[in-house]
Amino acid sequence: MTPYSDVIIFMVTLLAANYFWKFTMLGDESGEQVTWFGLDLTAFFEAVTVHVTTMVYRFVYLFRDTAYRVNDVTIRFLSGSGTSIVWGCTGIKQSFIFFWLILTVRPVRIQISNLKFQIAKLLYIPAGWLCCYLFNILRIGLITLFMEFHPSWFPLLHDWIFKYLFYFMLFCLWWFFVEKIRLVALKR
Repeated sequence: MTPYSDVIIFMVTLLAANYFWKFTMLGDESGEQVTWFGLDLTAFFEAVTVHVTTMVYRFVYLFRDTAYRVNDVTIRFLSGSGTSIVWGCTGIKQSFIFFWLILTVRPVRIQISNLKFQIAKLLYIPAGWLCCYLFNILRIGLITLFMEFHPSWFPLLHDWIFKYLFYFMLFCLWWFFVEKIRLVALKR
């Protein structure tokens, strides 16, 4: 393997998984219908969106008792500002991308298929999903907290800062697997 082959595989996988998601998961931000290859996943995404909103509300309420829930997916403050959480903010897309990032990691010596390496992958993927879930709650919670006093910051926080922090976190999880766990699994 060349020194950059892991990084090249990471970039190709990231882009491929991202575009596969974008072109196969169909639905608008209102969440009226979400489909994947014609399969209606609306009820699933609605349930996950309500759950994420509940967790975000609990996080926000730890810091600001001026927050209240308007409905299943909307959190407001007494100041009148707030946020609504849509199916695209559930973190499922990032978990999907993470799954493929780890699945495409190759052993150091490609001709050797090490069972311990494959088991390490299977154990690391759920751990990464937990990290994605917790980071997503933190991400939306912090954006929501900022909305109380700085609602005009939403595009900057949502579309730029926290979006790319999420992808940086995915890179860090991938890097840790490649540089630490892969090598330990193959040494045993």
